[in-house]
Amino acid sequence: MSGALVRLTAVTKEYREGDHVRPVLRGIDLSVADGELVALMGPSGCGKSTLLNLISGLDSPDSGEVEVMGVCLSELTEHERTIFRGENVGFVFQFYNLIPTLTVEENVLLPLGLRRRLTGKDRARGRELLDAVGLVDRAGSWPERLSGGEQQRVAIARALIHEPALVLADEPTGNLDEDTGARMLELMIELLELAKTTLITVTHAREVASRMHRTLELQGGQIAAGAP
Repeated sequence: MSGALVRLTAVTKEYREGDHVRPVLRGIDLSVADGELVALMGPSGCGKSTLLNLISGLDSPDSGEVEVMGVCLSELTEHERTIFRGENVGFVFQFYNLIPTLTVEENVLLPLGLRRRLTGKDRARGRELLDAVGLVDRAGSWPERLSGGEQQRVAIARALIHEPALVLADEPTGNLDEDTGARMLELMIELLELAKTTLITVTHAREVASRMHRTLELQGGQIAAGAP
């Protein structure tokens, strides 16, 4: 691990609910190193997913700065943030979010196909990743034909297809049984470490957190432990 890939400085976020304002994040300071694997834990509603949304640029802080790869996201337009996210960030979700009308291979290639016309090199990269997750023989299958664990492996390949510097995962094992989740986690860690990709994952599972380099606890809108 080298310098900071993600840096948050005095980040706050609140949401208005009717006549009330609900503070979610209160002055978050955080630095995540290049190549680091970080777990983000805390009770439901404490702001974990909000923090991921700010780091991805899907949402903006009310105050403070979010920097990814040295770029201050608040200085970008919404369109520029979309482009930056598409080039540099991969996502893995609890419920896979595969497109049911696309084949396994088409789902994996989707992040590239949204940006440009696919090349032979792109398709070779997709097959290489499907082989890495053990599903190259299912490239032409529809997502509904796959088990939950297989769908999540497709989602991991999709997250890595554009060789992002950062992967954000929201409860990646939350919809899998314990054994399948453990195998999927080991596979994801192996691929991320091989690619030297930074991971920030929201999880409620201590066994997931134990496999990360560092665990952060969000409590009362602040990082209670684990941050530098």
